[in-house]
Amino acid sequence: MKYRKLGNTGLDVSVLSYGASSLGSVFRDVPKEEGIRTVHTAIDMGINLIDVSPYYGLTKAETVLGEALRTVPRDRYMISTKAGRYGQDEFDFSRERVIRSAEESMRRLGTDYLDILLLHDIEFGRVEQVMEEAVPALEELKQSGKIRYFGVTGLPLNIFGRVLSRTALDVILSYCHYSLNDTTLLRLLPLLEQQGTGLMNASPISMGLLSNRQVPDWHPASGDIQAACKRAAEYCRDKGEDIAKLAVQFSTANEQIPTTLVSTATPANIRNNILWTEEPVDEQLLEEVLEILKPINGATWPSGRPEWNEERDQNGERL
Repeated sequence: MKYRKLGNTGLDVSVLSYGASSLGSVFRDVPKEEGIRTVHTAIDMGINLIDVSPYYGLTKAETVLGEALRTVPRDRYMISTKAGRYGQDEFDFSRERVIRSAEESMRRLGTDYLDILLLHDIEFGRVEQVMEEAVPALEELKQSGKIRYFGVTGLPLNIFGRVLSRTALDVILSYCHYSLNDTTLLRLLPLLEQQGTGLMNASPISMGLLSNRQVPDWHPASGDIQAACKRAAEYCRDKGEDIAKLAVQFSTANEQIPTTLVSTATPANIRNNILWTEEPVDEQLLEEVLEILKPINGATWPSGRPEWNEERDQNGERL
């Protein structure tokens, strides 16, 4: 396993990290014992950063993860969890709820501190509440020693510039923007470098678009995006390759991306994902797949409140 620096945090994180959402049975019903074995396999094979949220499985993911980590020395892993999102349409970025959420997560996870606490999907919160209540709550938790580092997550890339124009963040988590079909996250790298903000990249298979499985009905991507990804997956399959492997290799190969999160609750799957990162990329296949996906590169879908998507200049002022 390779490790990279996470911004200015001083943390060395595995290039592949474990996204524990699957432990909450968000994709299929996962027996607890299988989830626990998956966590242990990930750690034993070198993964040292685990990301979770009270939203995943409505606290089930954190509860199962806490049980899995009970027998693992605390210095063998780092935990990143979240606050602010608690259900499909349940968001609360108030100061009191963020602080209480952190305490609840620590109890479920069986730890007296969190390595990273992120505000979850901030584009669904009111800008002023996020900035004037939630972010100061994170600062308060950091000063008290209950969390080591903090940041925000969300889908629209412009939310990160909005927040970073008003405050410093230790880390951000972005998903579905550095993968075979969308590399727009690269636009954000100069700002993150300038601010010393660490980057966690998530969903290298674009929430299931870049796999041989049927795309889930709930997927928000347009028909054009889904069709192009399906063509790319079929092309790989005809070549005897799995597009998921190519996707994981692509996302973890870029040294400017410190870590990429993958989620599974199957020990064999996490083992394969880890081994893929250690194999050389088929450069010719990669070039051919990127060409297939070129027409939809960067295409995404809307998420959150309109106020987060107002055009702003580099100082955060409305245009």
